[in-house]
Amino acid sequence: MAFRGIRDADPLDTSVLVLQDRHRSHLVDTEEFQEVLHPRQQMRAFLSMWRMDPRIRPYVIHAGFYDIYRLGHIIIDWPLITCLVERWQPETHTFHVPVEEMTITLQDVAIILGLRIDGPAVTGTCVLDVAGLCGELLGVIPPDDAIRGSAISIRWLCQQLSTPSPDADEVALQRSARGFILALMGSFLFADKKGVHVHLCFLSLLRDFTQTSSYSWGGAVLAHTYQAARSGGDRSGRSRTSSGEEEPAAGKENQQRGRRTSSEAGEPAAGGGRRRGREEETSSGRRKKKREP
Repeated sequence: MAFRGIRDADPLDTSVLVLQDRHRSHLVDTEEFQEVLHPRQQMRAFLSMWRMDPRIRPYVIHAGFYDIYRLGHIIIDWPLITCLVERWQPETHTFHVPVEEMTITLQDVAIILGLRIDGPAVTGTCVLDVAGLCGELLGVIPPDDAIRGSAISIRWLCQQLSTPSPDADEVALQRSARGFILALMGSFLFADKKGVHVHLCFLSLLRDFTQTSSYSWGGAVLAHTYQAARSGGDRSGRSRTSSGEEEPAAGKENQQRGRRTSSEAGEPAAGGGRRRGREEETSSGRRKKKREP
């Protein structure tokens, strides 16, 4: 794929890169996107919260996730990550650098993370019986404040399962190992933009550790990485809501437009059951409020 030059990151041919106008690289020379990205890292927080009990180590090894735990906290070159995000093209899943196209492969995932890249795909349903699934595989039922949709709080998992009792039997240790692996997924492998919850769809795949080790977790992590790189390169998702979550720019623009419309019409922005008036221009140029029946 040919590009215009070093200073102009736009491609010459946009027939393939149809999302270029929404990409960070489209504004790479402007002041709007000259800051360095600093994504959240939850691995350090997870390792400080949850010290692996030596008794659950065999189960984590059996499931195939011990190499992830051994990686620990990784020091990241954020300017380099920012440059890579700006060069990532979601249409082709490749980095478009001046010399060549390059990408992240399954072999990279296997070598760096030690995850399996062959075997059955990681798939399942997102419609879950949260209470029944957690009661069976974790031995505890989470309260409502520990659940967000179909995701469970990583901190709550740590509080409930990180310290098995000294006389814990094999079933209790397996439940603690499942909680540890699930929290590891939410903190590192499949982390969202906050990294405080993990989806429970992965828990059903941890029922049998022998079966768990046969899945292609490397392929799932690679697909998640592609999706995260696409979100990071999309310049339409930069604003944040009052709760701290990122809000698409289109949503913010529509919200501001709605506020302007309400204020111009003489209506309260929050509305809600009140009788609203509409303003009409009179012949004398004054504004007169007329109540609707």
